[in-house]
Amino acid sequence: MSTLLHDTVVLVSGGTSGVGAAVVRASLAAGARVAFSGRRDDVGTSMEHELRAQGHDATYIRADVADAADALASVARTIEVYGRVDAVCNAAGLTSRGTLIDTTPELFDDHIAVNLRGPFFVMQAAVKDMLSRSAPGTIVNIGSLSSRGGQPYLAPYSAAKAGLAGLTKNAAHAHRWDRIRINALDIGWTETEGETLTQKRFHDADDDWVADASAALPMGKLGQPDEIADFVVFLLSARSGVVTGSVIEWDQQVVGGQD
Repeated sequence: MSTLLHDTVVLVSGGTSGVGAAVVRASLAAGARVAFSGRRDDVGTSMEHELRAQGHDATYIRADVADAADALASVARTIEVYGRVDAVCNAAGLTSRGTLIDTTPELFDDHIAVNLRGPFFVMQAAVKDMLSRSAPGTIVNIGSLSSRGGQPYLAPYSAAKAGLAGLTKNAAHAHRWDRIRINALDIGWTETEGETLTQKRFHDADDDWVADASAALPMGKLGQPDEIADFVVFLLSARSGVVTGSVIEWDQQVVGGQD
């Protein structure tokens, strides 16, 4: 993994926590220079200082991708710092709960803004830069298995992630002759600090929720951010070959399988 992204400029949205932060670290370990965005200046700045102290070239960008202007500006700032953007991982996400019956227009709009519109405009700006240089590029969108249907309490989330899967294929098809490869990783239940907060807020989980949940899963554990991040690095790298337009299921549950 240490050279897969050598001399590659990577932008990671939602890079201050969870899967996004793991992608930042894995990309740096693979030789990339990394810009990463997030909404929390204290966390982002602290993470940048930590990574630079370790000898990495990392830059924190304050951006809320729910705001299209921020999404576009995050790419502009990456280009300002590094001269270009070669690869993007859209990892920012919103997982608040809502059913078809109780979702408000405001909650629906929040999910579309973070989980679909934000990635759309990050991709738009990044692809424009790649086209302006007649350069190849790669993009990985972090989707969700819930895009295939999802639980009843994930109605707006599932709708937005389904849109992201469609966007991935549309953009990949549109830009395959530009040598810009665009794929998505539909991840399942993953162990992150954000998921802990979600489980406690919406499902009354206790401090042992991870152990209890893991015991009920086929592999005996939830998805791990570092494992997802390694797969993202592979997809962002030239080592993944010609793969584009793929929406890959990354989980231990089999969509369509029944007992």
